[in-house]
Amino acid sequence: MLSLQWMGKGPQPKKAQMNWSEIKVMLVVFFDWKGIVHHEFVPHGQMANKQLYQEVLARLRDVVRRMRPELWENQAWMLHYNNEPAHTSLLIRSYLAKHQTSVVPHPPYSPNLAPADFFLFPKLKTTLKGHNF
Repeated sequence: MLSLQWMGKGPQPKKAQMNWSEIKVMLVVFFDWKGIVHHEFVPHGQMANKQLYQEVLARLRDVVRRMRPELWENQAWMLHYNNEPAHTSLLIRSYLAKHQTSVVPHPPYSPNLAPADFFLFPKLKTTLKGHNF
């Protein structure tokens, strides 16, 4: 992952410089009203693109089959995600159609409707409360 760091030298104005970040990692999380269904970390240096997302979806299908068998048998499980290009690419849409996976549409320009902000993050904060890193 790249991050911007402010570099100042003498009286010149500060400029942002791209540097590799050693502390940031990307976490992919799938959850429902019962809790986290599947999570995995994106390997360091791996691009979060449509090919990676298709591999993650294949692993998610196996987890849903094991952890939520009632939803799997009835084909009642659905995905809801934002409109990121990797999520809405033709490769992903055809993969989901091939496996008959329902997708709940996300309205365009609606970042304030992210379910993670209301359901996932508060649960994670409760678990991490009182821990120092």
